[in-house]
Order: sequence, then C-alpha cells, then structure tokens
Amino acid sequence: MATSPLWPLAAALLAAAVVSAALIAVLKPLLVRYALARPNARSSHAVPTPQGGGIAVIAATFIAASPVLVLLTPADQQLQIWILFAATAFLAIVGAVDDIRTIEATPRLVMQFIAVGVVGGLLSSDIHIVPMLPPAIERILLVVAGVWLVNLTNFMDGIDWMTVTEVVSITLGLFLLALLGALPLAAAIVALALLGAILGFAPFNRPVARLFLGDVGSLPIGLLLFWLLLQLAGRGHLAAALLLPLYYLADATLTLVLRMARGESILQAHRTHFYQRATNVGWTVPAIITRVACTNALLVALAVASVWAPSAGVQVATFIAGLAAVALLLRHLTRGTS
Repeated sequence: MATSPLWPLAAALLAAAVVSAALIAVLKPLLVRYALARPNARSSHAVPTPQGGGIAVIAATFIAASPVLVLLTPADQQLQIWILFAATAFLAIVGAVDDIRTIEATPRLVMQFIAVGVVGGLLSSDIHIVPMLPPAIERILLVVAGVWLVNLTNFMDGIDWMTVTEVVSITLGLFLLALLGALPLAAAIVALALLGAILGFAPFNRPVARLFLGDVGSLPIGLLLFWLLLQLAGRGHLAAALLLPLYYLADATLTLVLRMARGESILQAHRTHFYQRATNVGWTVPAIITRVACTNALLVALAVASVWAPSAGVQVATFIAGLAAVALLLRHLTRGTS
C-alpha cells in the first residue's frame, strides 16, 4: 500500500461520489413511483419518502473500484473481489425485492447465510483470527458474525444520516489503517470506493431525508463491511476490526439481548434501539448523529493506535477504552436533553 500511487485511489473516491449522486438523480423518479416508504408506528419519518438509494451506492462502488483494481492489483486478488461483488450484488437483489415485496424472515435469512458464507470462504485457510478455536468452529462463528453484521447494518439504518455516519467512519478508518500496512491494497480500494459512494448519497439523506437507502443498500453495505473488517482481523488486528464498528455492534447487540430478556420477539420490528430511544426523550436527529460521529472519531483513533503499537497490552487497553466510550454514549442517548 505504501508504494502504490495515491492518485488512482483518489480517482476512485471521487468517481464513486459522482456516479452515486448521478445515479440517484436519474433513479429517484422511479423510486418515488415504485419504492415509497410510508410512515407507520415504527417509522422515524413523518411523510412518505422514497427508498432504494442503495442501488446507486452499490453500483457506484462497483463502477469506481473495478478499473482501479484491474490497474493496481494482481489477478488472484481481483478474482476474490469479483466473487465479493457477485455476492454483494446477490444480497442487493434480495434487499430490492424485500423493499418492494416483503420476503419472509426464513428465506431472507437463508439467502443472507449463502452470501456471507461465500464471502467468508474467501478468507485464506491458513488465517486464524482466534488461534485457540478449531478452524472449522472459527469459520462457522465468522459466518454467523457476518450475518449479524449484515442484519444490524439494516437495523441501525433507522434515522437520517446514521448509516452515512457509520460507513464514513469505518471506511475512512480502514483507509488510514491501510496506509499503516494493516490492509491489502484491494481492500483499501474497495473501502475508498464505498466511502465515495456513500458521500454521493449523503446530500439526499441529510435530515430531513429526501431518500432512504432501503434494504437494497443496507444489506450489501453490511456485507462489504464484513469482508473489509475480516481482512483487518485476518492480519492480526482483531481489536481494530472490533473498534471501528463498535457503536453499531453495541447498540444492536444490547438491544437484542434486552428484548430477549423481556421475552419480546426478536423477529418483530421495533423502535427500541438506543438511537431510537434518544429521539423519544427529546434528542434531535442532528444531535444524535453528531454524538455518534464524535464517538466514532475516537474509535477510529483507538483503532489506529492499536495497529500503530500492536502489542497485546495496547490492543486490550484500546478496546477497553472503546467500550467505555460507547457505553457513555449509549447512556447519554437514553437520558433526556433537560
């Protein structure tokens, strides 16, 4: 990564942003007609709003990343990315169908396991993220974790700019870590293309949003993030791979555990995520997003520190610091503004 020219990477970032915004401008009339999200008791929006902007985000990521991958990476790495893109496109199609005609939970989950299983299989067999686990058990747990990340990315896409904030933080953090040699060049290219694509979408989703990602965006974005974080963890940087998405992991996982403890159905839609509870106690969407963004900036800094000085002590210390920061954020969000 250190010896690679930066201008193709910058070109991928810019191209993804431009293509994403242009595609949204072209597709928006169709989305208004065929993919309108109408408010209900669980919604955070008050007026019918088109969804499906994720089509442009995913397409722009592919379009911007592909020529740079061909230019800068060897053929064996390219094959892995084409398989990744195929699995991502498959999950985008599943999300698009679900946006227009709801897919039942079981077949939707099966298709997610297929896509995540394909992507998890791209990890080299000689890589062990948790060496004390038998390889077969580790691979099974990674697939389950990947399906959870795909779903929580969807669950957390509940207010304007939430997914934008998270994806910008994670992909920018991944690029910084790539500059330190913690990621292969192919992963850095994909991260930058996804960063540019979500930035192209951001103006349409800023509060009050004129367009939502939809499942066609949130599900495949979750899959791309899973692959990127897997590349990081597979190179011995597990703490960094957990730190970057830690707010998402904590909010979604704690919400799931609390719902199970209360005997509530985990398959039923709800408004009990911490960021949703924050809106109920008086926080505005911009106030919530600002606090999440600041916490994410700290998580990125901690992830960089864990890679910069990769001792076991530093990794444990940075992870504990990240947990403390996220715990403070979650507590803060559930308290009123007064």
